[in-house]
Amino acid sequence: MHASWPELDTTCEEQLASGCARLGLELPADTRARLLDYLQMMVKWNRAYNLTAVRDPEQMVTRHLLDSLAIAPYLRGQRLLDVGTGGGLPGVPMAIVFPQREFHLLDSNGKKTRFLFQVKTALGLANMTVHQARVESFQSDAPFDAVLSRAFASLADMVSGCRHLLADTGHFFAMKGAYPEAELAAIAELCSVEAIHRLQVPGLDEQRHLVDMTLR
Repeated sequence: MHASWPELDTTCEEQLASGCARLGLELPADTRARLLDYLQMMVKWNRAYNLTAVRDPEQMVTRHLLDSLAIAPYLRGQRLLDVGTGGGLPGVPMAIVFPQREFHLLDSNGKKTRFLFQVKTALGLANMTVHQARVESFQSDAPFDAVLSRAFASLADMVSGCRHLLADTGHFFAMKGAYPEAELAAIAELCSVEAIHRLQVPGLDEQRHLVDMTLR
């Protein structure tokens, strides 16, 4: 535990462990510890950087960590891009849980990318790369197997803004709240919807869905 970071009480540890169990994720203790280290950094930096409107650490476990971890069983691909990542959601939790995969986190906000560089360094996340750019102008050396987003934009905006970054056989993964019926209708001619997973986030009494799409 880093002395300069605010202490989380054991409630957060227990909440994360029980939430992972309810999600069917068998995460090693050291992986859960790194997730909590990330949360501690977010609590500390949030005071100056406004990374999230959620201030309470226990709420952060539910709304940030468990909400991100809920998509873990459905992700595919080796090289993944998290667009509009903000404070690193879901990219940082995914990079911690899947150290064998390559995660690129993209955001145009300099404060948020500076925070993410600190997270990468402090947690030794060699599989995580941080980019500061607008998605429309961002160019990658190689296409991505998956592009994921959490409350980044409408499905249509996500597809139009990110399609130049997706491999031919790649997947879009969009995290949504309520079932996005109108948004799905808007991309019907552009994309094939491979699946829509209804997510149950432990401790959260709100709808969550993950839309899995490929380009037509």
